[in-house]
Amino acid sequence: MQTLIFIFLPIVFILHWFVCGRNLRAQNGLIVLASYAFYAWWDWRFLALLAGTSLLCWGCGLAVGRWRESAPRRALFFNALNKVFNLGIMTNNRLPNLPGPGAF
Repeated sequence: MQTLIFIFLPIVFILHWFVCGRNLRAQNGLIVLASYAFYAWWDWRFLALLAGTSLLCWGCGLAVGRWRESAPRRALFFNALNKVFNLGIMTNNRLPNLPGPGAF
């Protein structure tokens, strides 16, 4: 944990503010890569899940932005698809580890 606080975070901070400057696209790319590196540091097995979820959310966001004005029902569908998918991922990965009803 100390390695994260004293090495990883300062490196990301310096790269974000001083190397990327005001280039928003470079800053966003750095944050995404740093996030993947952070989660890979924790447990590399979740990287495929993280990448798949990121791609689906990004694609749904593009679809919502494209059809928000011209086809609002289609945009609503992609927004709902994104939410249902993410709730399904969270439910599948988190709820089996919660304590049973008699635990409290």
